[in-house]
Amino acid sequence: MQKITPNLWFGGDAEEAVNRYTNIFDDSSVGAISRYDEMSAEASGRPEGSILTIEFELEGQSFLALNGSPRFEFTPAISFVVNCPTREEVDELWAELSGGGEPLMPLDSYPFSDRYGWTEDAYGVSWQVIYADDVPDRTIVPSLMFVGERCGQAEDAMAFYASVFDDAGVNDVARYGPDQPPDEEGTVMFADFTLCDQHFAAMDSAQDHDFGFTEAISFLVDCSDQDEVDYYWDELAANGGEEGRCGWLKDRYGVSWQVVPSVLTELQRDEDAERAGRVTEAMLGMQKLDIETLEEAYAGTADEDVRI
Repeated sequence: MQKITPNLWFGGDAEEAVNRYTNIFDDSSVGAISRYDEMSAEASGRPEGSILTIEFELEGQSFLALNGSPRFEFTPAISFVVNCPTREEVDELWAELSGGGEPLMPLDSYPFSDRYGWTEDAYGVSWQVIYADDVPDRTIVPSLMFVGERCGQAEDAMAFYASVFDDAGVNDVARYGPDQPPDEEGTVMFADFTLCDQHFAAMDSAQDHDFGFTEAISFLVDCSDQDEVDYYWDELAANGGEEGRCGWLKDRYGVSWQVVPSVLTELQRDEDAERAGRVTEAMLGMQKLDIETLEEAYAGTADEDVRI
């Protein structure tokens, strides 16, 4: 199972978006779907029985789509780089992904690739489609762009993430030169790094951007036990991070994470709606998720006054 999964927060059109993405990408599939129960519907304002989350996969990359209130907006601060082995694939994907959206960098030839474009799709999600002649198969890589007051932090952030996760490291780094203002010489023009054997990308940009990281895209960390939950929660929230509710947090750079034990999904998908509802109620009262309390809620033995 993928250790780190991008979570996309939609304002109600998650199913429509997932259907569109899985139609655009050949190697794709739709997985499990969860729905709002009475407790989570009351807490979120979403209709009971409506879709809460959809698991899906594109080109070997697992994603999670979530329907929530329309409080968060997608921004180009987190985008998805689609590496294509042919120029024809770039053109085809660009036509599909840019339809109804807004191009940020037009499909064209650039010094780093002779076929590349960056676009927001119809839902506001950002995609970078690039011809990469060194890849045998199409791949999708989450990319973080550090802008505004966070510009210049890309290298530090990559080192931090690599120190937190296993099978991690910073790979190739391309830097801005002296003749590329407003970007400062030596800051990261583009870099790739690896966390848990998964590829990510990062860059700094000193251009005049009016956006930053938001909760609309977060990264869900799948944890096998409480020790892992405690570890990732403490590490990712350390030194300026911000602890949220229901397993959500922001790290010191403003990137959002969900630290979630695998057993939570199992408990919430139980056919016994009363048991699953008790688990959801317990979760809604927590910040860091506590497996023992969740399991006690499932069994009906939890102390209702106990909240994490």
